[in-house]
Amino acid sequence: MKIEIKRVSLPSIVVISCASRLVRGEANLGDLKQIDFQFPKLEIAVTKTPFPEWLTAFTGLKEWPGLDPPYIPLDFINFEDIPDYKLYDQNNCHVNPRDSCSFDCHHCVEHDDIYTCSKLSQTFDDGPSPSTTKLLDHLKHNTTFFNLGINIVQNPDIYHRMQREGHLIGSHTWSHAYLPSISNEKIIAQIEWSIWAMNATGNHTPKWFRPPYGGIDNRVRAITRQFGLQAVLWDHDTFDWSLLLNSTLTTEEEILKNVATWKNSSTGLILEHDSTEKTVDLAIKINELIGNNQSSVSQCVGGIDYIKEYLP
Repeated sequence: MKIEIKRVSLPSIVVISCASRLVRGEANLGDLKQIDFQFPKLEIAVTKTPFPEWLTAFTGLKEWPGLDPPYIPLDFINFEDIPDYKLYDQNNCHVNPRDSCSFDCHHCVEHDDIYTCSKLSQTFDDGPSPSTTKLLDHLKHNTTFFNLGINIVQNPDIYHRMQREGHLIGSHTWSHAYLPSISNEKIIAQIEWSIWAMNATGNHTPKWFRPPYGGIDNRVRAITRQFGLQAVLWDHDTFDWSLLLNSTLTTEEEILKNVATWKNSSTGLILEHDSTEKTVDLAIKINELIGNNQSSVSQCVGGIDYIKEYLP
């Protein structure tokens, strides 16, 4: 692989996870936006996951897509098994019946959703990012990262380090789309490209999937299940993303106070983000507060790490 040295600005996708606040009507829709943070310009070695020949043969493409990945039909997807629920935007929860089992609208979970753990355990969304390395330097236990495909192919070295150090990696879609708002074909595109990014970078196929914003209902589940994916949600939300905004949702002190309360119960999955230095610094403080007796998602349920792992 050719490594090119040049000056670059490293973008990091910062995500907003408001599922619980939206359910309680506490979030301001003005806060629900994606923000692009620019990291300082540095002299770095830029490596990118090469676009594999097998993927060119299958898709006819020669490079990784942008934020809106193209839909590539897959013969194993049965559209007749996908329920015909209406598309809806965030916080527009009245359009479908409650039996659609929306997590972000009604905190509904299905029988195969994972949403808690017998050990209080951190999980991290939206990486890998340059800030992830600081978190990896600190961690002394296996944890779970739900990575964006578009970030995986931009940061393969960080991804490989996650693998070497024994962390579990799951899919978080290709580019953080709110899945209930898009068509079946676009959901498939978000999932297939995230899986292909993991195939090409890590030589494995994910088992675990976390929907951005907690946006999942039985239409989304009917699609992700056909990929063999199992949804992982949460029962403790730090709302760490709000620290990046001029928001009154919470403060770092309030978050740490909540974590101390969760520690008393000693169970659950904590939602955090490794996409910025500020959220990573908070994650390190949370880790110091609850300790290293944590589990990865697969350890929580006694499940497999990946559907399949391939020889490099």
